[in-house]
Amino acid sequence: MLNKTVFITGSSRGIGLSMAKAFSEDGYFVIGTSRSQHDLEATLGSKNCLHLILDVTDRNAIKQALALLDAQSILPSVIVNNAGITKDQLFLRMKDDDWDQVINTNLTSVFNITKAFIKSMVKAREGRVINISSVAALMGNAGQVNYSASKAGIGGFTRSLAKEVAPRNITVNSITPGFIESDMTDALTEDQKFQIRSRIPSQTFGDPRNIADLAVFLASDKAQYITGQTISVDGGLYMS
Repeated sequence: MLNKTVFITGSSRGIGLSMAKAFSEDGYFVIGTSRSQHDLEATLGSKNCLHLILDVTDRNAIKQALALLDAQSILPSVIVNNAGITKDQLFLRMKDDDWDQVINTNLTSVFNITKAFIKSMVKAREGRVINISSVAALMGNAGQVNYSASKAGIGGFTRSLAKEVAPRNITVNSITPGFIESDMTDALTEDQKFQIRSRIPSQTFGDPRNIADLAVFLASDKAQYITGQTISVDGGLYMS
């Protein structure tokens, strides 16, 4: 049975917050991060949590967070790499900084966070790494060369690390959400929503809880024989 402590990046809203709630409801001590202050206790309605202000691209800050958690004996057995940004632009107009920031936040951060916590998992001979990718990694998307590349890189990271740590009872999996109800979809016009839904076999947007429930399952003992997988939650939008 895993130590029920989970570390979730980008936990202050959207999918990240939904996952924090789902893990909390499943009895986990939730360590959530965001780049700004967030009252995680109030949001979850529980004191069984800790919020950290953390820039996932800052390796020194991550080392300090690791030391803090280690000192309090709350190193996680489950890490969820969810933090991500978009800086959409057609490739011919994309600035170097648009590329660098997206790759660093969405992909290099997965290396940074996982590298920090994997040693304690290897020592304990148990752990779960869950990486949040995107359907854009599988399909590509015009205006999102940087975002799609960053999320596609997560797939290779997931499969390779899974092979390395499987003998230590550590699983590594990736979830690729499709169009999930969010601030982004709320901002779309009705015509835009119709056009998107028409491409989705289920004809609906997903709920953040759809991702959260899968993450909790992948962290559970029931998923101990699932590793190196990329699981799409997109209503059938992309079928490999």
